[in-house]
Amino acid sequence: MARLGAVVVVFLAAALAAEGILDPVDFLALQAVRRSLDDMPGSAFFDAWDFTADPCGFPGVYCDGNRVSALALGDPRAGSPGLTGRLDPALGRMSALTELSLVPGRVQGELPASLASCSNLRFLAVSKNLLSGGIPDGIGALSNLRTLDVSFNQISGAIPPSIASLPSITNLILCHNQLTGGIPSFPDSSPLLRMDLKHNALSGGVPSLPGSLQYLSLAANRLTGNVDSVLPRLTRLNYLDLSMNQLQGPIPASVFTLPLSVLQLQRNFFSGLLQPTSDVTIPVVDLSYNRFWGPLSPLLAGIGQLYLNNNRFTGDVPSRLVQELVGTGGLQLLYLQHNFLTGIEISPSSSLPSGVSLCLMYNCMVPPVYAPCPIKAGTQNTRPADQCPEWRG
Repeated sequence: MARLGAVVVVFLAAALAAEGILDPVDFLALQAVRRSLDDMPGSAFFDAWDFTADPCGFPGVYCDGNRVSALALGDPRAGSPGLTGRLDPALGRMSALTELSLVPGRVQGELPASLASCSNLRFLAVSKNLLSGGIPDGIGALSNLRTLDVSFNQISGAIPPSIASLPSITNLILCHNQLTGGIPSFPDSSPLLRMDLKHNALSGGVPSLPGSLQYLSLAANRLTGNVDSVLPRLTRLNYLDLSMNQLQGPIPASVFTLPLSVLQLQRNFFSGLLQPTSDVTIPVVDLSYNRFWGPLSPLLAGIGQLYLNNNRFTGDVPSRLVQELVGTGGLQLLYLQHNFLTGIEISPSSSLPSGVSLCLMYNCMVPPVYAPCPIKAGTQNTRPADQCPEWRG
């Protein structure tokens, strides 16, 4: 008799799928989702959610057979108001769900822990809302998850260590939250391509990261320690931002050979000599507000925008840097203010080409040319003589 009952259930499920009737579990889950969310003023996303009709025809609901396979909550058009309310735990009952997204709005409350039951989930993006609480530990068990984006919310607590072991994760975007604790170490076998954790309150060191990474932003946290053993392994990086932390120690020369479009290390405690081994061609390099010292390398002349201000560089500005700046080279911006530089070979009668920026204020020399500097450079043209023992006047 039990076997006959099981056969009947299977037959009914097949019949429902054939007729395009939504699975009752998903139907009830969608009703719970609807009760927990509302349109913000000006949004009409839920107007067409009439449960006397087939929910697979609702805006944002995508079905595969008689199961909900994707749920895109809110009007995706640019500038459209989002939703308000909370994410209902009933979302976890839609076990065939592969994608869940939420447009920017004012949805609050916690990310439902029940999402860990959506074992097929590949894409989870709920950025720019008012979500709070922690990242559920169970998210780390979603072996098919490729993208996790909870950015621009009020998520707090630690990053679950299990996140680092997700075998399919390629995009981890947790920026602009209130996360604390350390960054978990990722195995080299991880397929991670993008890690964006900027603007949190994360602490500790930069951990071991996979060589697959192409985008890494850890800016505006409370990270400490050295990076000279971590960065050389990330040979595929095309974007690196570690700015506004408390990182220290030298920068390995190999960083300047990475295929980067942007290198931002400003406002840390990095120190030592800058010694690239070949011409650097990164379009934007910002090393300002650190403790680098010694002479400037002429191999930096191939950079497009170079911020070296507020360090401890000494000696003359290499002539090659000047030639790239005033000639037809690619150097368009050179900020050297607030260092201990003693000279630059440029004629006082020289005029900088249109669109070129040079700032030399507050060094151990009188700037030979007038060039507008940013307001933060201050008003003093030169350092006091007692700070410049090698200054020849």
